[in-house]
Amino acid sequence: MRGLHRRWSREVLWGIGLLSLMGPTVWAQATSAPTVDAGDTAWVLTASALVMLMTAPGLALFYGGLVSQRNVLSTLMHSFFLLCLISVQWVVLGYSLSFGPDLGGIIGRLTYWGLKGVGGEPNAGMNVPHLAFVMFQGMFAVITVALITGTFVERIRFTAFVLFAVMWATLVYDPLAHWVWGGGWLGKLGALDFAGGTVVHISSGVSALVAALVIGRRRGYPEKVLPPHNLPLTILGAALLWFGWFGFNAGSALAANGLAATAFTVTHAAAAMAGLMWAFIEWKHRGKPTVLGTATGSVAGLVAITPASGYVSTLSALAIGIGAGVIGYWGVNILKPRLGYDDSLDVFGVHGLCGTWGALATGLFASRAVNPLGADGALFGNPGQLLVQLIGVVATWVLAAAMTFLILKVVALVTPLRVTEEEEIAGLDLVLHGEVAYNFLSPGMGGTAHVPARSDAAVAPVRAEEPSRGG
Repeated sequence: MRGLHRRWSREVLWGIGLLSLMGPTVWAQATSAPTVDAGDTAWVLTASALVMLMTAPGLALFYGGLVSQRNVLSTLMHSFFLLCLISVQWVVLGYSLSFGPDLGGIIGRLTYWGLKGVGGEPNAGMNVPHLAFVMFQGMFAVITVALITGTFVERIRFTAFVLFAVMWATLVYDPLAHWVWGGGWLGKLGALDFAGGTVVHISSGVSALVAALVIGRRRGYPEKVLPPHNLPLTILGAALLWFGWFGFNAGSALAANGLAATAFTVTHAAAAMAGLMWAFIEWKHRGKPTVLGTATGSVAGLVAITPASGYVSTLSALAIGIGAGVIGYWGVNILKPRLGYDDSLDVFGVHGLCGTWGALATGLFASRAVNPLGADGALFGNPGQLLVQLIGVVATWVLAAAMTFLILKVVALVTPLRVTEEEEIAGLDLVLHGEVAYNFLSPGMGGTAHVPARSDAAVAPVRAEEPSRGG
């Protein structure tokens, strides 16, 4: 027995000596930079494509079906043009401002301008290439600006739209993304926003309200505004939004793991519950549930679950969905008519209000049992998290509202914000883009004449008769 003990001691000493020689190598391996994981990379790239799908065609079709027949192309153009414009802004400037080295907790340094130094190596703390992370986050920037366009459709001048979009992305989205996700002060404070409740939805919704107030109502609103011209387009767009939202939320796990599966599941549950809730309220309030109401309710649920999707259980997601259905319906069908503002496609009611609810609900329902890297909410013994979430909400409201107002006033010094009354009557498709969406008649048989595109030019109405309306 004593000999066995001596032999065991000798082996231990040999092992210690060997480890002392290998120690630096072993330690370096244990603490080395993360390596690229093929599965995680495939998922993040797929999620990036899904988020792109949300903008074009998802949001484009959702908004396009809701406007008049003579403005559908201009509405589609907003989303598609922004896919080009904000993508370039993101590569040149936006990514670095959002995720560059922190500068005072407010903004990122221009270290990564033009994606300088960004390549296929893994980003810090991740198992996906830095470029994959860039593309995923870039699609968030694109859709956030696109969401705002629903408030000023059918009347904004294209030049004003372009200037506003670039300035808003640079002065509102990029700083806010840095505050929450890029090492800024809100993230350091402990604010939870898994996939963009504050960064994407509150910012776009509040900005939409300000834009609606500054730009003003559509001609004849609310008495003479005609119903949506093509609800099937809108429902198709809503379905594509729901589909893409799985990439939006589950992709924010930045890995193909259990947290991604959790985010995927709670996203679906909240959307389904909110759609049901909106339909049931509408059924009770108006006597009939509508297709548009059910689709809008589902989008409201998707908005509300976004900040919470990586922190809450499925049952909590159902509760968040119930709240989204109630709050969204109230915002769209009660608050807006009562106050009289023309948020044309209800960006504030759906994204601003439901995004606010979702951010606060995260402070209620978050649980470390779901995500150990998160925090417990007020219902799980940590009321302080609700206060942190409230600070994040207020900060987002203030930044979005103040900067949107200033940006619009600056743009108005360069170009009128809206088209003339004559151009609004003729329709923005023809006036701003020289095209029409539906050419049902052969040349020479009547209908709308096709004229060369003259960006923002004053074009006299060329219709002899009002276009037919669907819906």
